[in-house]
Amino acid sequence: MAAAISLAACGGDDGYRAQSLATDPAALDSVLNPIAEAYVKLVLAVGEHDADYVDAYYGPPDWRAAVEQEQRPLSALRQTADSLLASLQPLPADSLAPLARLRHRYLTRQLQAVRAYIGILGGDRLSFDDESRALYDAVAPTYPESHFRELLDSLAAALPGTGELAVRLERYRRDFIIPRARVDTVFRAAIAEARRRTAAHIRLPAGEAFVLEYVTGKPWSGYNWYQGNAQSLIQINTDLPIYIERAVDLGAHEGYPGHHVYNALLEQSLVRARGWPEYSVYPLFSPQSLIAEGSANFGIEVAFPGEARLAFERDVLYPLAGLDAARAAEYEHVRRLVEGLSHAGNEAARQYLDGAIDADLAARWLTTYALYEPERARQRVRFIETYRSYVINYSHGKDLVQHYVESRAGGDPARRWEVFGELLSSPRLPSGLETR
Repeated sequence: MAAAISLAACGGDDGYRAQSLATDPAALDSVLNPIAEAYVKLVLAVGEHDADYVDAYYGPPDWRAAVEQEQRPLSALRQTADSLLASLQPLPADSLAPLARLRHRYLTRQLQAVRAYIGILGGDRLSFDDESRALYDAVAPTYPESHFRELLDSLAAALPGTGELAVRLERYRRDFIIPRARVDTVFRAAIAEARRRTAAHIRLPAGEAFVLEYVTGKPWSGYNWYQGNAQSLIQINTDLPIYIERAVDLGAHEGYPGHHVYNALLEQSLVRARGWPEYSVYPLFSPQSLIAEGSANFGIEVAFPGEARLAFERDVLYPLAGLDAARAAEYEHVRRLVEGLSHAGNEAARQYLDGAIDADLAARWLTTYALYEPERARQRVRFIETYRSYVINYSHGKDLVQHYVESRAGGDPARRWEVFGELLSSPRLPSGLETR
């Protein structure tokens, strides 16, 4: 699949070659593009061993056809990953221009994640934190139970009634369920508004669009299947009741300025404008997912900051759903308190996957500290079983993206959108979000 690729591609002595790569983008691309192409084919080949691995691919169809025909064993794929990583090592990464340096680091770290996942498929067993570091370039902080108890105490004071808090919350939230017959109307209104707000700050690719579908029997609540050419299939799972806040959450997360925009901008800026093939494939279990999920979650707040979200839900979505808009502010307060419990899911996953608790206790943890209803908790456990340490990408990913954007925006809303849009269009890694 990939022979060793070296600096010899540029000709001349080693010092000259290094200088040429550092100062001539075309020369560097001539070296990196073959490595990137081999990386794409490697990801596709790993996908032949795990149907969940390739989340999106819109590169040349003949690359996928060739990979499907080869059906290479994991041992051969591991050797290919090692060979490609070795090809990247001699390149003068520190002397490259900023964008080229980001590209080199991205390719290196993505390949390391591919190598780690091949090992996992081959039987390697990693702890939760070691797995997330290997696959997502990040480790989520650990929170003690006392952290969540403090948050639960604040929520208990805001909820009416007595008894178990999860039961009280479920009873309270029943008044904010979108009737099944109105789900599509409410979601389309939320997505349209999210798109309008995003388009006012980010130039979207011409002809971008999505198809919206409703599905059942999935371990997730919503999913964006990016199709290439700025087109997405957005699916919403209707197995469980859908609360009013999920319209904005999923509309922004899966659509604008979330996954749909992220994938479309990468395709436009890096694949089409620069000819970088590595972004034509998206391996789900890789550092790219932390950027994708973190930006999609923080993108909700970018598009609907502060009181703007409350005003839109109260004035538009509540009437469309047939809900009492007079209670919108009250419910928003509760929603924000519940949102503070988001890291509880990481703790449940960490304990479960490290063998400290079983599936039943993981579900119980989620009902106790994340306040999931029992059926939603069981659905989340199924998600954890399927996607494992991927769960850190939502909460920890959001924290990293939020810190990165806000530390550069300085409180300026326009600058916030500018930095956010730049992040969506660049080959940034999670570890690169943690430093100034």
